[in-house]
Amino acid sequence: MKKNYVLDANVLLHDPHAVFKFEDNDVIIPIFALEEIDRFKREGSERGRNARTIARVLDDLREAEGASLSRGVRLESGGQLRIAIPERRPALLVGLESGTQDLAILQTAIDVRDRDPARPTIFVTMDTNLRIRADALGVLAQTYENQRVSDLETEQSVFEVEVGGVDVDTFFAQGAVPPPAPAALYPNAGVMLRDVAAPNHTALGRFDEQKGQVVALRVPREGVMGVRPRNKEQSFALDLLLDDSVRLVTLLGKAGTGKTLLALAAGLKRTTEDGVYSRLLVSRPVMPLGRDLGFLPGDVDEKLSPWMQPIFDNLEYLFSNGGTKTGRESRGFLDLMESGTVQVEPLTYIRGRSLPHQYLIVDEAQNLTPHEVKTIITRCGEGTKIVLTGDPQQIDNPYVDHASNGLSIAADRFKRQRIAGHVVLAKGERSELAELAANLL
Repeated sequence: MKKNYVLDANVLLHDPHAVFKFEDNDVIIPIFALEEIDRFKREGSERGRNARTIARVLDDLREAEGASLSRGVRLESGGQLRIAIPERRPALLVGLESGTQDLAILQTAIDVRDRDPARPTIFVTMDTNLRIRADALGVLAQTYENQRVSDLETEQSVFEVEVGGVDVDTFFAQGAVPPPAPAALYPNAGVMLRDVAAPNHTALGRFDEQKGQVVALRVPREGVMGVRPRNKEQSFALDLLLDDSVRLVTLLGKAGTGKTLLALAAGLKRTTEDGVYSRLLVSRPVMPLGRDLGFLPGDVDEKLSPWMQPIFDNLEYLFSNGGTKTGRESRGFLDLMESGTVQVEPLTYIRGRSLPHQYLIVDEAQNLTPHEVKTIITRCGEGTKIVLTGDPQQIDNPYVDHASNGLSIAADRFKRQRIAGHVVLAKGERSELAELAANLL
């Protein structure tokens, strides 16, 4: 049975092509949603770009079909798109902030439901509070699922595979072993081989899809830049970070699990010691926690210093950790930055750039939208490796959540690609206090 989908403004601002993603069902946009979208069209942000894109999409549909949006235009999927205005305002909404756009949009959904009782009417909004209001008024409400993924925090990123003791011994002797047939492994997945007879007899490896085998991790015994992995997830992460054939690495995990530190350590080694990449470029979105401080004094570098300080803290830790073994320890990371070997900058100016032969780390990527992550990844030129790190449970961007942010989307979409790797870091290693705080609070 065909359905009527009434879209809220935030759905279109999140995905300006959402009108094409409801199969052969009818899509209805309240006129009040367009009014709300119109307020953002002059912004230079992604929200402003999406607002302008929506207007162009609707205008192109109107001209291509030669029909009125009020009566409806045909979509290629077989459905119909129209703009709707409610005919009446029921008594239930009188006095409940009746002038707000949200309630006017909700009123449109109620009107569509009452005028077409034969079809199910579904109100689609990313506003949790508005979904609760809709449910209270008897309107079926859903969130926009097209750009949402399952909870990657609970998803298995390390596969435990039970094998015979001979297989574990063979793995240590030869460095590779074919996985058991039932094991549903994706490319570059971390694998723990566990002896069935002796559960403590284990080995760590990574599934190589081209070879069809679980191969040994290539992590230096002495660690990287003085940093050694403290748990199996960190070992898998460091192996992916040092492998140049894996061009995209996504590291997810709560605070203190070592995501940024491991990425920086691997990036510094491959750039400054091994010379594989011409530059280490570290970036993060300018997104405040809590109330913003407002305008900051000074030039560009001075303005960005507070935002980039977490990166500087990790770099300072690496260089004070006795990790540099190439005579560079006297220079420090400030000298590397002055020479251009290491660059720390915001993501604001990345559009239009081309970044070949660079080791690119994007920290706090959970605050990016899927479109922003797409923009960043498509900047990567030949020979560039990109690492996305973040915690989907610590999001400061009000327009995304744990299932719709760019980091989660990228991890989900690239997980089964040969040149991508994904690890969920579970155990905090910053300090005992930080680990307790992450778990208890």
